[in-house]
Amino acid sequence: MLTSEKGVVEEWLSEFKTLPEASISSYASGLKNKISLVSALYEVIQKPQSELLEPVCHQLFEFYRSKEKRLGTFTLQFLPELIWCYLSMSSSRELQSCGCIEALLLSIYNLEIMDEQGHSKILSFTIPSLSKPSVYHEPSSIGSMALTEGALSQHGLTRVVYSGPHPQREMLTAQNRFEVLSFLLLCYNSVLNDMPALSLLSLCQMCSRLCVCGYPRQNARKYQGIKNRIPISSEFMVQLLTGIYYSFYNGEWDAARRALDDVLYRAQLELLPEPLLLANAIKASLPQGALKGNKEGSRCIQVEITPTSSRISRNAVTSMSIRGHRWKRHEEPDTNNDSSDLANIVIPEISVTSVSGERAGNGERGRALTENDVQHMQAVQEISAEPRAEGKAVTEIRRQKSVRKLLEDGVASPGRVQC
Repeated sequence: MLTSEKGVVEEWLSEFKTLPEASISSYASGLKNKISLVSALYEVIQKPQSELLEPVCHQLFEFYRSKEKRLGTFTLQFLPELIWCYLSMSSSRELQSCGCIEALLLSIYNLEIMDEQGHSKILSFTIPSLSKPSVYHEPSSIGSMALTEGALSQHGLTRVVYSGPHPQREMLTAQNRFEVLSFLLLCYNSVLNDMPALSLLSLCQMCSRLCVCGYPRQNARKYQGIKNRIPISSEFMVQLLTGIYYSFYNGEWDAARRALDDVLYRAQLELLPEPLLLANAIKASLPQGALKGNKEGSRCIQVEITPTSSRISRNAVTSMSIRGHRWKRHEEPDTNNDSSDLANIVIPEISVTSVSGERAGNGERGRALTENDVQHMQAVQEISAEPRAEGKAVTEIRRQKSVRKLLEDGVASPGRVQC
């Protein structure tokens, strides 16, 4: 470490100790602008043999347990680098070199699992319903949702998932290590919007190193660090992917892309279903080209929101359009078409006798045709009033069918047989 960087860190350590209570708020608001201090602190954390590491960890813990929220956020920005330093030292069996880092991680964990009254926290997460619109989706874009009895009974119900209570830990072991680290990353992801670009870059680099150490891809990444494989839990990788997804749209496209590819590489080797599912979903949702994100601009995750106003095509066939078409057909008949089509109808003369063999009279025959065939003649008129846009061929086929049915019904009338 350079002498100037060491002097910056030492000044920072002594400044906070003599700071009055009334000046803490203004002091916290100006910390994010001290770029040289942040770079010097990263330098101290990356060198576990540094004599400044222990007082720096103690100062960061004092920041985190203070009532000022911005001081706690300042401490959390170094969390990815602290986790990487701890895991790399533990894989090399040099835990004595990072005892202060382990103590800092445990202290933050034990503070977060307790509320102000000293009781264990129970975190709750509400699972959104796909049947209700949100900033991420519209129910109409998903497709038809079957309105079954089970679906109707679940409609409007909110499903809540609870996490906790989490037990307090006095030391990190191989059994509880990733349970604690996953919870710490959950706390980090809850304030992603306040994290600076350097912290997001540190998160992506830490993820890539953890996923490729000890594997053939380490040579392709040209990483000359430790050669041992570092075990990772599935839950820990899922929390990493949350931060990586945020980094894509906030100025760290290249680093986040490498980290995502390395997570997929490691998850495929170890057959971890949850990271595979989430990583492939993130990869499928990414745009084709890199985004030109402004590192100092707005912090957000870009989503495509469908318009809320319903857009129905003019050619869409709905019940309302069918009903309107029927009304129009009955209210505005085409009289010219009626007369021309009726003139072309040829009804052959049929010889009809009664059951006893007697020939029916002309009046009776006319009355039978009038009573039995009025409805069929009306059907012919309605068909002839169809719009001309349907085509002459369709109209001719319907007319012939109606005439054929008219003739068959005339033959099959009660009390009459064909000669």
